[in-house]
Amino acid sequence: MNLLLTIGLAIASLLPQADDTFWRDSIPVEMRQSYVTYGEQYIGKPWTVLPWTVFAENKITGNRVNYEGLCFEKRRQLAALVMAEIMEGKGRFIGDIVNGLGSFCEETWWGIPAHYGKAIPLAELQEVDLFNAETASLIVWTKYMLQKQFDAFSPDLCQRIDREIERRILIPALERDYWWKTAGMNWNPWICSNWLTCVLLCEKDEARKAEAIAQIKKATQAFIDAYPEDGGCDEGPGYWDRAAASMFEVMRLLDFGADHPKVQKMAAYAYKTYIGNDYCVCFADAHENKAVQQVNIVYPFGLWLNDQTMRQFGAYLGRQKGVLVNPAVLYDKSGNFPTLGRELFFLRHIREFINEQPREPLLKDVWLPDLQIMTARRGNLYVAMKGGTNGESHNHNDVGSFVVYADCEPLFIDPAVGEYTAKTFSKDRYDIWTMQSGYHNLPQINGFDQKDGKQYAAKVVSHKDGQLTLDIAGAYPAEAKVKSWKRTVSATKSGVTVTEDYELDKYRQPTRLMFLTLDADALKHLHFDATQMEATVEDISDQLDPVLQGMWGKHMYRIVLTIKPGRLKNRIKYIIR
Repeated sequence: MNLLLTIGLAIASLLPQADDTFWRDSIPVEMRQSYVTYGEQYIGKPWTVLPWTVFAENKITGNRVNYEGLCFEKRRQLAALVMAEIMEGKGRFIGDIVNGLGSFCEETWWGIPAHYGKAIPLAELQEVDLFNAETASLIVWTKYMLQKQFDAFSPDLCQRIDREIERRILIPALERDYWWKTAGMNWNPWICSNWLTCVLLCEKDEARKAEAIAQIKKATQAFIDAYPEDGGCDEGPGYWDRAAASMFEVMRLLDFGADHPKVQKMAAYAYKTYIGNDYCVCFADAHENKAVQQVNIVYPFGLWLNDQTMRQFGAYLGRQKGVLVNPAVLYDKSGNFPTLGRELFFLRHIREFINEQPREPLLKDVWLPDLQIMTARRGNLYVAMKGGTNGESHNHNDVGSFVVYADCEPLFIDPAVGEYTAKTFSKDRYDIWTMQSGYHNLPQINGFDQKDGKQYAAKVVSHKDGQLTLDIAGAYPAEAKVKSWKRTVSATKSGVTVTEDYELDKYRQPTRLMFLTLDADALKHLHFDATQMEATVEDISDQLDPVLQGMWGKHMYRIVLTIKPGRLKNRIKYIIR
């Protein structure tokens, strides 16, 4: 009981409510005005009733983005109004917020159709998914910040919110043995961080509160235990902010884990995979190749850990994004919708943030031995290479692939992932081109691409000073007839040298080396022996959907170096300059 009381008091001290003078006295005027101006666009705007026909599209056609677009914009509307009211403090936005809360209470289910087993939402089926939990957290923080204003309007409002949170989150999350409670991927901490908010701010039953907190701590520990010792996120930097960063949000509220060595490494992954000029290393599923999602979480995480590199990185990101001038504009660039609690906790540290020395973490060398990821920075070139397996979370068949950036701009890229559909997480996932090794910087051996599954993996031959050698033969099916394929990527100031040292059991058809680029003229950067290979360039721009265009622009090309036939054992070398 004392622990629960301590946690409750900690929230009050960590995050003052909206009537506290902190929000008007400590937040710079330009920042406050940004939130107010952004919120004003929603004054008097009707609240969307989410159509069941659009919800059902996921089961009928596989489309999920139509519903998510409507759903996330509605949540953005609430967050914007709440932030505006907190910053202005005059009651001007309260009526719209109240109407919004009423609309949310009338929604049948708060999650997204891709995570639901039925074509339409049912009141009696309250599954706890990412966005059911995220919406609940948004509403709970709204209630916490504006409770006095709501009670002045009607005491029944907060009581209604508590009942909705209880039936949608508190009871099902506590009583059901969900798979994500033991998972080593983003669902675990993403849901737990939001579930914990609901427990601490809405749960009235002290026994249930204690049990829920115990479950959340156990789930968080399971997440940490499942992570590799190097702290790497196999889901890629695009999911780090909902994996390790959400784990931090649990630990901050429960006040544990800051001295855990693996936790410190999990945090550092954010800057260890940072390229420069806002770009992050892009492996696995990613809907964003830049550090937009990390702006309001990197600095508080680094502050909590007392990681100077991370603090300075957070300060750098914030200034690059204009946080001190126009922070609300980032709402339009967030992948889903703004996380209210995360934004408020960031602002709680705004004075420390302002005084922090911003610095871009341009690390020379990184080696994550468990994930088998190397990064190296030499001169104006940056290279990142990955081994691992084709059974990782949000996996793409990309064992042995690498990316190269010149002057912190993309030269040879990983395509990331386009719009999520029902197919993305089905048995047909690897029919999608972005998942296939043929659309990564990899060889197609004897006409065969890599296969999916944990058994399809690389072996580390050696790593030293910006040079990694992997045997990637094990990532290909037996039909490829490859005995060994040792790929060495070596970074120097004069260029990135790649050596393909291979042996085949049998020749079937010419082996091809693939390279993805945004530059139709990028072939000039590939220096190779024309007696060994011949080059072609394919325009694959017509395969780019709106998500990929948002990341890379409207053009993408695949360079193919076809190895001239005749040898089962060969050694090929080329240089990227």
